[in-house]
Amino acid sequence: MKKLNVSILASFLFAALILSSCGGVQKMVKMASEVKYDVTPKVLEMHGDSVAATLKVTFPIKYFIKKAILEVTPVFKYEGGEVAFKSLILQGEDVQDNNQVVSYTSGGSFTVTSKVAFVEGMRKGELVTRVKATMGENSAELPEVKVADGTMSSAILLEADAKAIAADNKFIRVTTDSKEAAIHFVINQATIHGKELRKEEMEALKEFVKGAVGQENVEFKGVEISAYASPDGPEKLNTKLSGNRLKNTEQFLARELKRSKVGGLEEEGFMLSNATPEDWDGFKKLMQESTIEDKELILRVLSMYSDPVVREKEIKNISAAYEIIAEEILPQLRRSKLTVNIAIIGYSDEELKDLAVSNPDTLKVEELMYAATLFSDLNTKLSVYSKVASNYADDWRGHNNVGYINLQLGKVAEAKAALEAAKNLDASNTIVLNNLGVCAHKEGDLTAAKEYYDAAAGAGNQVSYNQGILEIKKGDYEKALNYFVSSKYNTFNFALAKMLNYSYTKNADTFDAALGILSKVEENNAKIDYLKAILGARKQDTDLLFNNLRTAIEKDASLKAFAKKDIEFAQYAADATYKGIVE
Repeated sequence: MKKLNVSILASFLFAALILSSCGGVQKMVKMASEVKYDVTPKVLEMHGDSVAATLKVTFPIKYFIKKAILEVTPVFKYEGGEVAFKSLILQGEDVQDNNQVVSYTSGGSFTVTSKVAFVEGMRKGELVTRVKATMGENSAELPEVKVADGTMSSAILLEADAKAIAADNKFIRVTTDSKEAAIHFVINQATIHGKELRKEEMEALKEFVKGAVGQENVEFKGVEISAYASPDGPEKLNTKLSGNRLKNTEQFLARELKRSKVGGLEEEGFMLSNATPEDWDGFKKLMQESTIEDKELILRVLSMYSDPVVREKEIKNISAAYEIIAEEILPQLRRSKLTVNIAIIGYSDEELKDLAVSNPDTLKVEELMYAATLFSDLNTKLSVYSKVASNYADDWRGHNNVGYINLQLGKVAEAKAALEAAKNLDASNTIVLNNLGVCAHKEGDLTAAKEYYDAAAGAGNQVSYNQGILEIKKGDYEKALNYFVSSKYNTFNFALAKMLNYSYTKNADTFDAALGILSKVEENNAKIDYLKAILGARKQDTDLLFNNLRTAIEKDASLKAFAKKDIEFAQYAADATYKGIVE
């Protein structure tokens, strides 16, 4: 009888233990509504390529069983799938493990922060908590609780418009050329001697004039004549000498130009003349270039005295040097100088376009580089730049611009090959480095793109703009804004970054600032209207929202389905006007 009672008692105690254990877990399930959850942010946001959330769990007093373990997992549920964030694992006071401990008598709050990779399906969904309570071999699930909506994902609207840079041309349609010659005179004379007119430089001047006459693309721009007397002798005599030398030179040159049938001789300003009675500037220059022993002393005299009479007297006092000066320096100053100027007019734009296509080998590098800019068709531009690259293979600009056009055509591999050729010619060229960064950017290698952009500093505002795009993709909107401001480009991406940064600044003026940027954007595409609609939703300006959303969908019908899943418009889901636009 006693044995039977002991057996019954043991069974009863074992059953009581089981029921007690199970009751502990079930108690936590029964009291689940007293557990409080708070999520930051209230609506999940996409930053960079991920979505981050901080879950705070608060337990009431006398809730957390001392022998229990609780695994709290935030799960984002969306159409077509779900993704779990990092779990928060907590334990009661009597559990021998390494998790955070929750007091039975005090309760408390605990947080977990984590992020998951964003996928497009997550544009619309909800964040729930899934909680598993375990005690020994028994476990139970607490009711699933919705804790947040998601996802604010306007960052995916980012335009992939990294900017490449074209190398400039140095084309000048009208170039100038000139030819000079000098006529030297005997001391105290103004007569032009025949031997001076037969000198090699004078013959070259005559041939220069003859060669220019009659050419359709050459225009005579005028002649310049300067006549001089050396600074020795009386100033009155030198004034007369320089004037007569000027007159005789003018007459000679006028005869030669008429003989060659140069037009425009009678036009005012065609012949510019000037006489210098005492050429001290020329004297100083020749002295500096000479090897005369006392030249430093003579140059000092020139700097000390401005009066020409005193200068001449002091220099003559240096008797030994003056003899050499009279023999080597002064004869060179008794002269007149003749300069004939012409303008060479290059091909017209139409001529350049025709030759660039029909006979590019006849054009010089700058003519080809400029001609390419005259075409609007990208394939024609590419053809002309390709000719630059082949005909002038040592010029990095042709290869760079082949890469630039291929990027515009979406041919990234071809662009990269051309840009590598440019880099081989000029490894530190910042324009080329920026464009290679654009290639890496389009290939999805953002690390390489950043390295190229950093190395391309100074190439142009395009570099800052491209760096701004990378920062948006990383989710650093404030840094992106700094780059965009520096770039001075008013673009869709600039306005987008301004709006996205609101999640940090909470400054309502941000929305109007973004609208201000959009008002300056030159293009007018559906994305711009769509972003204005989002800004309208955030400002709770229904006119701005509905008018722009309607226009955006009219321009791009695919935005209708996109808008239906955009949580930016969630508060208007039941609005009849909104439904009429998206359904």
